[in-house]
Amino acid sequence: MENNNKPVVHLISKPENMLKTIYTACRTCYSADTPYEIYNSTDDEEKMLKLIERVVSSGHYSTIEHIQVTFAISNVSRACTHQLVRHRHMSFSQKSQRYVKEKGQFDYLIPPTIARNEDLKAKFENFMGEISKLYCEFTEAGIPAEDARAVLPNAASTSIVASLNLRELIHIANLRLCTRAQYEIRCMVKAMCDELIAQEPWLKAYLVPKCERLGYCDEDKSCGRMPVRTK
Repeated sequence: MENNNKPVVHLISKPENMLKTIYTACRTCYSADTPYEIYNSTDDEEKMLKLIERVVSSGHYSTIEHIQVTFAISNVSRACTHQLVRHRHMSFSQKSQRYVKEKGQFDYLIPPTIARNEDLKAKFENFMGEISKLYCEFTEAGIPAEDARAVLPNAASTSIVASLNLRELIHIANLRLCTRAQYEIRCMVKAMCDELIAQEPWLKAYLVPKCERLGYCDEDKSCGRMPVRTK
């Protein structure tokens, strides 16, 4: 059946004390104290944030790679996850179209640009129905799901567990929150960022489109939100 809802994203794992962990990594590089001594030396959030901002803004991103977060993501299309899995330094576990056999009409996502046009939306839904019938015909004839899946479209709904470090999440946010990113992955990454920011509000300044961090747009085509880089 059709499913037009936005991506469903839950943060299911993160370090207990993210801020102190990053602070410890930053201070260790410049201190004679042991990392454990540094970890237990302060709970001053303002002090920790100032050091982290200075270190990260200087390009020392290895200090934030110690933070690993895991998201449970569902109600997204295969087209969306095909984009996500291209990112490096991530781990994925995805619903398999080889081992999970579809029964009846498979779930799918309709792009908003198509859904807004009633005539095109109807054609899209009819086509999904035809694909489902063909898929079921194949599997009922004994064709393995791993071969019958060849007819399933990019619109087919899927679910995935994604783990990544904070440096990579910031990188993904900088790229995929850009208005030039495809709509569905932009919604998904925004939901990922919102989930983490809800527990770590200090990250709000980092999990933004790259133009907000750069102060200008470096894309070939700009949405006009920020001045375009001239050189």
